[in-house]
Amino acid sequence: MRTSLKVETQGFRDAEKALAALPRSTARSVVRRVLKKTLEPMRDTADSYSEQFNIAISSKLSPRQRGLARADFAGHVVAMYVGPVQEDGSHAPHAHLIEFGTAERFHKDGKAVGRINPPEPFMRPAYDLWSATALELLGGYLWAEIEKTVARRAAKAARVAGK
Repeated sequence: MRTSLKVETQGFRDAEKALAALPRSTARSVVRRVLKKTLEPMRDTADSYSEQFNIAISSKLSPRQRGLARADFAGHVVAMYVGPVQEDGSHAPHAHLIEFGTAERFHKDGKAVGRINPPEPFMRPAYDLWSATALELLGGYLWAEIEKTVARRAAKAARVAGK
């Protein structure tokens, strides 16, 4: 079930215009760096709650996750995700069983199989803690990164012009 949330923001239209003035690949890199930096506190918090998984920030999803998140990519330049990965860095398809817990399973004849595992949430507490401040962090980091990028591009143009 998807729910909608109405949020009022200021300054993001100007940031969007500033990003549009940059080449597309540069703008994507700026947004990717900013999103990673914005999501780091959430990742660190979730990592401290999780005993079984490492938590990573990535734009890569498993094929199954990518199919489920298809709507996330419609019309967006960059999409980043925070979530559990196994020790080798591969996705953790069983992480939801730890996050939400499992209940006893039964056959049709009533025979009990499986066991009950209580929920051990790690992503939801991190999301609840950091989601309120994420937009504020994003705005600050975005403008700082745009300014740095514009300064780097101007310095590079000056070096090229001086040769």
